[in-house]
Amino acid sequence: MSDASFDTDMTNTQDAEFGDYFALLKPRVMTLVVFTAFVGLLAAPVAIHPFLGFCAVLFIALGGGASGALNMWYDSDIDAVMKRTAKRPIPAGKVTREEALAFGLTLSVFAVVFLGLATNWLAGGLLAFTIFFYAVIYTMWLKRATPQNIVIGGAAGAFPPMIGWAAATGEISTASVLMFCLTFLWTPPHFWALALFVRMDYDNATVPMLTVTHGRKSTRNHILVYTILLAVFAIGLGFTQVGGPVYLATAIVLNALFLKGAVQIWRRDEDASEADNFKVERSFFKLSLLYLFAHFGAILVDTGLSRFGVL
Repeated sequence: MSDASFDTDMTNTQDAEFGDYFALLKPRVMTLVVFTAFVGLLAAPVAIHPFLGFCAVLFIALGGGASGALNMWYDSDIDAVMKRTAKRPIPAGKVTREEALAFGLTLSVFAVVFLGLATNWLAGGLLAFTIFFYAVIYTMWLKRATPQNIVIGGAAGAFPPMIGWAAATGEISTASVLMFCLTFLWTPPHFWALALFVRMDYDNATVPMLTVTHGRKSTRNHILVYTILLAVFAIGLGFTQVGGPVYLATAIVLNALFLKGAVQIWRRDEDASEADNFKVERSFFKLSLLYLFAHFGAILVDTGLSRFGVL
């Protein structure tokens, strides 16, 4: 990484506080990691001791946080020029790049080793691969090289339910793969909708987001295609061992609404005002925030009903 404008490597860095290191973990992203890993763990057909389950989710969360810290270490130059990331700990001068790197690496090793010891080494190996995939393959290699960066990066965020499942069962199943696919296919339309109304950020940072390299129309086409694929896999998950009436009803309703929103974005008039376009795109983006939590929440409800003999 070289950027003369970010040579600060922070000569004026303030003393870091606990909150600054916590911010390196990308806590909002970690919320999703914790929730999906927790659902994968509980939905698995093999019961796990509550204490080991708690430890597994904790270590998966720490591994996800370590990925975030390593991402912020490497991307500190572009974070400094993007409005939505300029207040992150490194560009804000709260933490140095060296501190963030050391923190991320230490946390990675800790999370992987202790997850493997607490549960099994398949889960530990999947967590290690997830961290490597996000920090190296996505952040260092492909994020600045291809407009499909979001698609590739989405894989890292899709592993937690599969890791949770593996922690409980010691194996990978059709259901856990489809939970992976649910998050993986959700990520592109979610982030591309965001990119449609924050495009200037990516222009300024010279990140080859699809909106920058191929324009709005192509991005809208991609959103529609991925949303159609997402609907197929999301509803298909309802017919596996983790599915049930609550999940199927949720999936059908939400995917109908998501498809409707994707079609509205796809049909947008390129000559319409940005304000009109942004209204549709923001609405779709807000729905996408609910989408994933609702699907995994429905799996959790069906799991609970099944365990208590209601289903």
